[in-house]
Amino acid sequence: MENSRRDGDEGWLTRERMLAMILILITGLAFYLCYRLVYPFLPALAWALALAIITYPLHRTIKRYLPSESVAAGAAVVIVALIIVAPSMLLAQRIALEATQNIELVKTEAAINRWQAVIERNRRIAPVAGWIDKHFNPRQETVRFVEQIRSHIPGFVTGSIGVGIQLLITFFALFYFFRDRYAFLHLLRSLSPLSHAETERVFARVVDTVQATVFGTLLVAIVQGFLGGIMFWWLGLSGPVLWGVVMGLLAIIPILGPFVVWVPAAIMLAIDGDWGKALILTIWGGVVVALIDNLLYPIFVGGKLRLHTFPVFMAIIGGLALFGASGLILGPVVLAVTVALIDIWRYRTAAGRKADTDAAA
Repeated sequence: MENSRRDGDEGWLTRERMLAMILILITGLAFYLCYRLVYPFLPALAWALALAIITYPLHRTIKRYLPSESVAAGAAVVIVALIIVAPSMLLAQRIALEATQNIELVKTEAAINRWQAVIERNRRIAPVAGWIDKHFNPRQETVRFVEQIRSHIPGFVTGSIGVGIQLLITFFALFYFFRDRYAFLHLLRSLSPLSHAETERVFARVVDTVQATVFGTLLVAIVQGFLGGIMFWWLGLSGPVLWGVVMGLLAIIPILGPFVVWVPAAIMLAIDGDWGKALILTIWGGVVVALIDNLLYPIFVGGKLRLHTFPVFMAIIGGLALFGASGLILGPVVLAVTVALIDIWRYRTAAGRKADTDAAA
């Protein structure tokens, strides 16, 4: 009787519960510290995960001829690195060269006077140009803008070193994602509070989202930038590689696109009197480049993403703002996982099933 009363007086906060709460706090602190340790390398890990997903068929093919897991993973990483790094280095060198040439071209007095003469020949825009020149002094502002760009070049070089380090970490992580793929998946399944079928559903949604983002966004943007740069080169415009890359980057951002570059270029060609080139650039940009998105996106993505355009837009923009460049992958992945978990909760509550019930995919 006294023992039961003593147990009742102890209340809810028993020694076992207190130890459990302390363990939860320590575990939460440990996870937070681990997150802080990994956070600087989050972009590298995100791109390593994306590469592991989209290049898994390559690794699987290599494993057929190289039975050793480590050798097969190393060979796959080398091939992926050569495909990505070699063209990227050549492209970066060309961009730096064209950027320097364009900066010097803009700074020259001859280039400024040339556009001034073009504006003065067009009577309709001459008054507007005169008002702009009087109130804003475009010549001085242009030189100031160019000097600001030049001042950021050392920072760009430093950033390039950081990008190189992130690339090394990406390929280092990619090796282990290839080699220990099944061990990682088994660990995630063992830690997941979901049933086996529900966990597989979340995994499938992540894979589909990554493939849709890489193929449907990045690959389409690369094609659009390539086509835009080809037209700049064919028309004899300066910096075709530089502006092609800029158009590709703008194509990644929803709402924006390559038109931000080719529309002003077409206008300047028209003002300069090159109506033929202006018309060709307008038709190429407005028809060919613009329709590439509508043509290739359904081919590459199909029904994999299965998300509304507006949430995807918010996920990409929010991901870029929160995670930087890796947000292009992490933003849609976070959204896809969230939607998958909501679907699982809705399925359970609607059907009255328990967590250990295997839900049909």
